[in-house]
Amino acid sequence: MNPKGDKPKCKISASRKLSLKMLLLTRACEDLERERQEREEEKVRYLGEKLPPLQLSGLSMDELQNLCKQLHAKIDVVDEERYDCESKVNKHNKDIHELKLKVQDLGGKFKKPALRKVRVSADEMMRALLGSKHKGSMDLRANLKSVKKEDVKQDKVLTTEVGDWRKNVEAMSGMEGRKKMFDTGGAAQ
Repeated sequence: MNPKGDKPKCKISASRKLSLKMLLLTRACEDLERERQEREEEKVRYLGEKLPPLQLSGLSMDELQNLCKQLHAKIDVVDEERYDCESKVNKHNKDIHELKLKVQDLGGKFKKPALRKVRVSADEMMRALLGSKHKGSMDLRANLKSVKKEDVKQDKVLTTEVGDWRKNVEAMSGMEGRKKMFDTGGAAQ
């Protein structure tokens, strides 16, 4: 090996590499063409065995009907075989998939590291989430709604005025009650 750790230089020239590559490609093309022709010949031979040519001339109506029934019976048998083969292939594909998953599970076992508790303030968390967009400290209490003591006193007065709900409902029923509500609402403003 070289002291630099590079690959040793190849002793084949570029033109020789190109000619070898071309020979390999032509050989591969010839092999593919030969395989295709062999498949075609095999298909023709198989169909010749399984499907002899039909002699329809000179047959009576009953003989033609019998021939059709025989062909339908053969078609049914072939369909059953095809279905059986497809179901076997699907089953094997599922088994292969499950085995691949098992292999991945067995090969990928690792221990989960123990997690440590980390204390993070709200500012640090926002900085981590938003990055440079986060500016200044975050004062959560500033966003809270402020309540004045006067509002609380007015709420208590209103609740004491209401008293029994039955009296309130009877007083507010009909047009007079609505008029009272309107008058008291207008006066409060």
